[in-house]
Amino acid sequence: MNAKLFFRRAEKMYSDLLAALEEIEVSHKGEDPEKYERFLMETDQAICTLKALMTTVNFCSVADEVYFFKELKPLFVSQFIYYSKLLSIEVARPNAGQYILKGYYEYELQHLKNFVDEYGEFYEYYRRKATYLDEKYFVRNQFDFKMSIDVNLYNYDRDFTTSHDHFIAQIIANDRLEKYLLQSIYHIDGYFFEKFSDKSPLTWSGSKSGLIELLYALHVMRCFNGGNIDFSETVKFVEKSFNIELGNFYKTLHEIKNRKTGRTKFLQALHDGLNQYFENGDE
Repeated sequence: MNAKLFFRRAEKMYSDLLAALEEIEVSHKGEDPEKYERFLMETDQAICTLKALMTTVNFCSVADEVYFFKELKPLFVSQFIYYSKLLSIEVARPNAGQYILKGYYEYELQHLKNFVDEYGEFYEYYRRKATYLDEKYFVRNQFDFKMSIDVNLYNYDRDFTTSHDHFIAQIIANDRLEKYLLQSIYHIDGYFFEKFSDKSPLTWSGSKSGLIELLYALHVMRCFNGGNIDFSETVKFVEKSFNIELGNFYKTLHEIKNRKTGRTKFLQALHDGLNQYFENGDE
């Protein structure tokens, strides 16, 4: 089989896999362990089929081999890693209070950061879409022992594995896990108020535009979750926390940006007021 036909079949297989996973998602609501197990079985079968299909193709160029191990295979494997980790997280989830559960999810987030710290050099290479080391990373049997290599490499099938394709699958899976964990933490924070009180004990008494200006400044400075959160999610949490509805906050932001003078007048007022308070306190 030539490479182009193989790639078309592999891409079709991946589309079929996504459709099968979506069907499982629709038929199993909630965080059901059985659902994740079905995800894993479906994905494992797809990977086995892909592996068998690959034995029928001869890569006529290094570029073709790199494309498969850098772009195609990680899509399949990342699905298996993601659902395997998700199953592990949900099965071991403590049946405890909200603070403990939030700490549990935050601990799992730290694991994701540890991966970035450990493989930072390759992580940066992948994020920058670099290609200058592709022939070492994504061609079989081209291991360079001066580079960071997975310690489990020799447990893999050398005909179906390169030194770094597994890392790409891990990065893709980790990106999805990060979103899942951040969303879980967000729901816990919101649930706290719903469970123990009809509303937060704090009420915002300043102007809505002032609050939006302040929130957007904090968002731009990546003060929440290291910047890994959408601004709309921050607004939703603050609305619940401060008992306020900010309405069309994007329209308000647009109006703030288009001010002819004093774009950051609320922030300036905070700066001036705090300075004045400190100066008065020193007298």
